[in-house]
Parts: sequence; C-alpha cells; structure tokens
Amino acid sequence: MFKIETFKFLVESHVFGVCERIGERLKMPAKEIRMFFIYASFLTIGSPVIIYMILTFWIQMKDYVRGKRTAIWDF
Repeated sequence: MFKIETFKFLVESHVFGVCERIGERLKMPAKEIRMFFIYASFLTIGSPVIIYMILTFWIQMKDYVRGKRTAIWDF
C-alpha cells in the first residue's frame, strides 16, 4: 500500500499540470478534468492523450517564454 501512495504522490506532483491549469481557468476541480481525460481516452481509444501532450507542450513553452523575459530596465 505504501508504494501505491508514493507513486500516486509522485505522479500528482510531477505530472505536467495540464488538468490543474485547465481547472484553474474553468474554476473546476482538477480531479473532474482528470476523470474526463481518462474516460474520454477509453471511449475514443487514446486520442485525448494526444491532445493532452499537445497542451503539455504548449504550457511548457508558455512558461519557458514567460520565465526568460526580462524587463527593459534590467541590466
């Protein structure tokens, strides 16, 4: 049981955060969005996984661009 809880914590804390970000924008719990992705993946044979990966790439690039910007006055 300990290994399952450790794995669950690892996945929830280190996964890309797509569902969390979507939940923040839509003001919904991330758990409901995760469940939607899981059910949709089973029903459509994995196509939401592709959408999830595209969203992950987009969010990571957005964070990268925002993090590297510097203000004009920073020297």
